[in-house]
Amino acid sequence: MRGRPVVFENEELISKAQQVFWEKGYTATSLSDLLATTGAGSGSFYNTFKGGKKEVFGKAIQQRRAAFMAFKKELEQSESPIELIKAFFRSIAHEPVASHQRGCIIANTVVEMTYIDADLEKQAADILKEVEQMYTEAIRQAQQKQQISNQTDANILGKYLITFWCGLNTLRRIYPDPQLLAQQIEMQLAVLS
Repeated sequence: MRGRPVVFENEELISKAQQVFWEKGYTATSLSDLLATTGAGSGSFYNTFKGGKKEVFGKAIQQRRAAFMAFKKELEQSESPIELIKAFFRSIAHEPVASHQRGCIIANTVVEMTYIDADLEKQAADILKEVEQMYTEAIRQAQQKQQISNQTDANILGKYLITFWCGLNTLRRIYPDPQLLAQQIEMQLAVLS
């Protein structure tokens, strides 16, 4: 008699695991949590992910990276990438409270993994640096096309947006109020005018 089939690695399984990690963090997520969410048996899970929980987590944050890279393509193809960036930030104010409480899995990982797992911390930090570079390039091009008047070095403004992003993900946990968040977001986005 054959045993249970191996659960093959796929995007859906990683997505399900990602949601648990996003809500609980890496450290607080147990194997039982992952098995319950993905529907995998422990044998199948370890046959699919030889590196266990850490491997699944790494793939989950790389899946988020892919979402950022899809946004990068949108920016590159847009006539007004700065407006897309502003729309992204503005959309945060109107997300559900549960989303506010989760924050950003990548920013969360940088904070959680400091002094715990240098490899996972670096993976997450590298993703934020890629996003920073994406912002920097969009800002540089907008400055060259005179779409924004602020001529502060694009590298500084790119870092500013990452600082804003990380701070916003804390602020929205403290004040998950759409109106308050919208006001704060508009104030911060004024730098891109």
